[in-house]
Amino acid sequence: MTILVTGATGQLGRLVIDSLLARGAEPQSIVAGARDTARAADLATRGVRVARLDYSEPATVAAALEGVDSVLLISGSEVGQRVPQHQAVIDAAKVAGVGKFVYTSAPKATTSDLVLAPEHKATEEAIGRSGLPAVILRNNWYTENFAGDLTAARETGVLTAAAGAGRVASASRADFAEAAAVVLSEDGHIGSVYELGGDTAWDYRDLAAAMSDVLGRPVEYRNVTVDERATALEAAGLDADTARFFAAIDTGIENGALAYTDGTLARLIGRPTTPLAEGLSIIA
Repeated sequence: MTILVTGATGQLGRLVIDSLLARGAEPQSIVAGARDTARAADLATRGVRVARLDYSEPATVAAALEGVDSVLLISGSEVGQRVPQHQAVIDAAKVAGVGKFVYTSAPKATTSDLVLAPEHKATEEAIGRSGLPAVILRNNWYTENFAGDLTAARETGVLTAAAGAGRVASASRADFAEAAAVVLSEDGHIGSVYELGGDTAWDYRDLAAAMSDVLGRPVEYRNVTVDERATALEAAGLDADTARFFAAIDTGIENGALAYTDGTLARLIGRPTTPLAEGLSIIA
């Protein structure tokens, strides 16, 4: 069985490949799809086949899929461009006759009001229309997403957000990568939509307390309005649209968009998910 991992030089993609190898996959059975193959040189030295794959260049996608049985489509990072980019991979996988198509989506993507959800919803719908044998992994928040907040808290002693008392069922990126490797390397799972989250949904006061433990200094959670949050993000260097986008994520969190957890991630990987403080300590 040959497995293509798209976005293989990204943080999640590399961890998926590490997990596949740890689970006994032969290096030559893994294809690392990367826009810049030079960044995948370390994977090539481990025996992994490296293929140029740019979501915006369908010919590179088709070439990377030659001889591939299973695909992990890691969602693109270009907000606003994801749907056509993902469609290129879906179309090529359909032509190639892929036997398992796995996609990293967002929590409750088809019903969520999270600002990130619409592109994931559209991608899930495109996968459904294609008829590909698919598995949807609806990944909750990566604990590593709070690296910038942790850095700011180290300097200021303050964790600022507009998330109110909203909860987040985060887990480490490695936890989600391991789940993807399980689904890719095992028989079955076709037709499943997995809502993946950490074992515990925490709020921002819990996050501030965990940061306090990791940093060895008091950290206060300061809840602000969405407008105040957007203004602060602009002051930190983001353009207005990007600042508003990230502030809107806080609104989604306050409304419960990232709160759901039912233990599916832990069951898939066969162990508890990484606790919040432990996840933060990895990036501290």
